[in-house]
Amino acid sequence: MTPVELSRTVLRAVRCAVDDGELRVAVPERVVVAPPGPGGCGEYATNVALQLARPAGRTSRHVAEVLRTRLLRADGIGDVVITGPGFINISLRGSAAPLALVEEILGAGDIPYGHRPEASGERLLLHGAAEVRAFVQLDALARILRSQGHLVRTGCDVPPEPEWIAVLGGGVEHLPAHHQPGAAPDTPRIEIRPVPAPADPLPLGRDAARWALLRPAAYDRPRIGAEHLAQRESNPLFRVRYAHARTRALLRNAADLGFGPEPGPVSGSAARPLLAALADHPRVLAAAARHRAPDRLARHLVTVADATQPLLPAVLPLGAEKPSAVHRARLALAEAAGTVLADGLSLLGIDAPDHL
Repeated sequence: MTPVELSRTVLRAVRCAVDDGELRVAVPERVVVAPPGPGGCGEYATNVALQLARPAGRTSRHVAEVLRTRLLRADGIGDVVITGPGFINISLRGSAAPLALVEEILGAGDIPYGHRPEASGERLLLHGAAEVRAFVQLDALARILRSQGHLVRTGCDVPPEPEWIAVLGGGVEHLPAHHQPGAAPDTPRIEIRPVPAPADPLPLGRDAARWALLRPAAYDRPRIGAEHLAQRESNPLFRVRYAHARTRALLRNAADLGFGPEPGPVSGSAARPLLAALADHPRVLAAAARHRAPDRLARHLVTVADATQPLLPAVLPLGAEKPSAVHRARLALAEAAGTVLADGLSLLGIDAPDHL
C-alpha cells in the first residue's frame, strides 16, 4: 500500500462512518498521512480525527476510535494505534510500507512523486517587487504551486533586469501593482515580498545564487557569499547535489557489475530515516505550496540528502560478494532518493548533475 493509497483508505473510512451515521461531518477532500512524529508509532500517522472532532461535535479520541475500527478491517493494514489527543498511527502489514513507497517513487512516470497536477485547478497571480530575491522566489513558487495543480501567473512592479533572466533563469512578467491582464476578476493576487538580498547574488552563478536566495525563510536575511560555492559538507547545497550524484554513480557501477535496482524489503538503521524522509516528500510539497514557502522544500532536500548518505556504502557488493536481492533493493531505494532529490532541485530551478 502506497502513501497515496493509504490516504484514500483513511478517507474511505471517514466516508463510510458518515454514511453509517457514526459521524455527522462533511467529508474532507483529502486526508494527509505522514511519518509519525515524536511519541507516535508505525509507518504513518494522520491527524484527521483532530480536524473532524469539532465539526462532528465529538472528542478527537472518539472520532479516532470510530475510524480505527474501520481501518483495522482494511486490506494491507496491520495495526492502528491512537496516541495523544487523537493521532491515528498506522502500521502496514509485513514489509509493504517501504516496498510500496519505493515502487511508487520509481513508477511515478510522467507525474513525479508528490506532484498533484490535477488536484486544484485554482488560478493564482503571484506579484512581487522588482528585486532579485523576489524574482527568484516568484519563479520557484510558481513551479511548486503548479506541481500541486494550481494555474499560476507571475509578475513584478517593473520589468526584471535582463541579467537576472540570463544568469538565474525563470520567466516573470512585468505586471504593475494595479494591473491583472488576462486574469479572471476573482483570481487571488498574492504579494511576494521577501527580505531583499543584501548583495548581488549573480556572481555566484545560477545554482548557488538561487539556493542562497531560496533556502532561508522569506522573512530571514539571506547570506550571499562564497560559502555557497564550497565543495564540502558544510555547504548544504553541495550535500544535496553530491547525494544525488552518488545515487547515479551507484546505478552506473551496478550496471557494470551486471545488476540493477529492484524494489524489495530494506531494513536496518541506515534505511529507516531515509524511508521516513521520502514518505514525507508529498506533504512537504503541499506545505511549501500552501504556505508559499520554497524554503521548506530546500530544507527537506537537505534532510533527504543527509539520510541518503549512510545507506550508500552498503549498496554495492564488497570483494567477491555476489549481487543479491538485498543489494538490488538497496539500489532501488538509493535510486528513489536520487529521484526525489532531482525533482526537488528542479522545482527550485537548480540543476541536479549526474557527475559531481
